[in-house]
Amino acid sequence: MIIVVGDIIVDEFVMGDVYRISPEAPVPVVNVESVDRRLGGSANVIRNLHALDQASAMFGIVGDDEPGQWVHQRLAELDADDYGVLTKKNNRPTAIKTRVIARHQQVVRYDREWTDAARPETQAEMEKRIVSKLADADAVILSDYGKGLLTPAFLERLIPHLNGKIIAVDPKPEHTNAYKNATLITPNLSEAAAMAGMDAINEDAHVEAIARALHEKLNLTYTLITRSERGMTLFDGEKCHHIPTAARDVFDVTGAGDTVIAVFTTCLARGDKPLKAAQIANLAAGVVVGKVGTATATWEEIESH
Repeated sequence: MIIVVGDIIVDEFVMGDVYRISPEAPVPVVNVESVDRRLGGSANVIRNLHALDQASAMFGIVGDDEPGQWVHQRLAELDADDYGVLTKKNNRPTAIKTRVIARHQQVVRYDREWTDAARPETQAEMEKRIVSKLADADAVILSDYGKGLLTPAFLERLIPHLNGKIIAVDPKPEHTNAYKNATLITPNLSEAAAMAGMDAINEDAHVEAIARALHEKLNLTYTLITRSERGMTLFDGEKCHHIPTAARDVFDVTGAGDTVIAVFTTCLARGDKPLKAAQIANLAAGVVVGKVGTATATWEEIESH
């Protein structure tokens, strides 16, 4: 089993087409054809693990509202353990990001969310529940969307409990020092550069320098940096490996980072070498960016890409 800890978000997609400009303001009028709702944020990692037939458990916070109830229901449909999903009644709503999409292009996004740090008693309860599930876990993914759960203080208490497990982090630069002693991180180039205090220059030699700096700074085993059209760079502790992009068409990069960390961690947990795991994660990213919205990749799609 792989445990996912992080900020749960509900992704809504309002799909339609544009035929005219509004007479009220210079903005397009979207004729809505459908509305879709998906697990997003850290919960999108769960969707990706389910697509890989990987058992999982979600730990996060939702509000005492209809979207929060939907999260529990959807996790059950994905056979994900929701024991660690806490429902809070103190006016903390479930986070929702709504994207209006017309002809495969995002027109606007609007967010409804609470980003204050979770209360100490909530974090203590979360820590207790995570520790109770560790015996069944092969790996733990810390998916940090900066929405209040994975605060530096919480991370610094939690990571020592995870010793002996694969600890994978999808990071936020402002929490850099709290990720010390994780097994791996999977930042994009801009995040990695900010974490290392360096410029985000998308050239092999410079990205290598960033990866090595983060490796030393955080005492990591692996650093996997995603580089958009330049693919990925993996530093395995000894050598940097540059992996060309596998994307054929790019419609939407939303959630691609969740796919990368889910696939990379799953491959490591089953015993793949880090370079092979990174290459497979790269193929999976190529699959999902060719889809609209927060998407997933199955083993069949990855193998045929």
